[in-house]
Amino acid sequence: MFTKKTTYKQNWPVYNACQMSEKDRFQELLVDLLAGIDEPEQPKTGRRRTAMKDQIFAACLKVFTGFSSRRFACDLKEAHERGHLSHLMHSVSVCAFLESELMTPILMQLVERSAQPLAAIETTFAPDSTGFSTSRFIRWYDEKYGMERSGREFCKAHAMVGTKTNVATAVVIEGQYAADSPQLPALVERTVANGFKLGDVPCDKAYLSHDNLELIAKHGGTAIIPFKSNSKPGEAGTLWEKMYGYFMMNRTEFMGRYHQRSNAETAFSMVKAKFRDHVRSKTDVAMKNEVLCKFLCHNIVVVHQAVAELGIDISAWQSSQVARI
Repeated sequence: MFTKKTTYKQNWPVYNACQMSEKDRFQELLVDLLAGIDEPEQPKTGRRRTAMKDQIFAACLKVFTGFSSRRFACDLKEAHERGHLSHLMHSVSVCAFLESELMTPILMQLVERSAQPLAAIETTFAPDSTGFSTSRFIRWYDEKYGMERSGREFCKAHAMVGTKTNVATAVVIEGQYAADSPQLPALVERTVANGFKLGDVPCDKAYLSHDNLELIAKHGGTAIIPFKSNSKPGEAGTLWEKMYGYFMMNRTEFMGRYHQRSNAETAFSMVKAKFRDHVRSKTDVAMKNEVLCKFLCHNIVVVHQAVAELGIDISAWQSSQVARI
């Protein structure tokens, strides 16, 4: 039997207008978002640090353009002339900004706060992880095959993604070998703390555990996680037993709800297609900050599109402060 392919309508006039104004609006929205930053305390001795607002703005604009430090100088000068920067810094110094450990927690909070305007329309969330390649290589001895192997290191990001707009409501980066399941509690707690109400939370099998099912249920959501081939029904009356029965007896309906998880892959594709699938930075801290900048840029672009298509109000960006770390 022939199955008609599902298609989704696109308001092309609005979409085209958003794309043509994206770069200018990105800078304006980023400035508005950074207005809530509480600047870290300056060192008592030595050279004063560049304002964190300027550091983050410059770093995000560099990630947005995708240019190298030298070719980015013209964009930096233009942003200063528009009043987006308090002073004009050397374009190469932006790489040094990403080395700051003070920037990391602030970027994480900015990613979360940038998603808040979409809390009224996002109720289904899909957690997943993805990797960004680096310029560093590692070698190891493979015991199974008795030979030395080498490969490129990567920076692994765990994110909670809203399935309607593909906005990232929370991002966690804990090393390239950090497993997916242990990161789910932080992603769920941060998403809920920022005003989102959980509905369905479709996850792949890597997130299957008693604790994760109960955590999502505690916050009013439903974890849509396929059970493994060796999974057992569990004790009668438990949440595990209830979801196992739903999975086994209503497979078509279950998989229809689970399919929403593919939007996490869509979001990662959007981030990598527009802001590159690799990082230029060399150190762990800088790579982490660069990936967070990619997700922050992605969220701002998504909100820009939502403002035009859905009439989302973003005035809340300036009404809340990013806590001092």
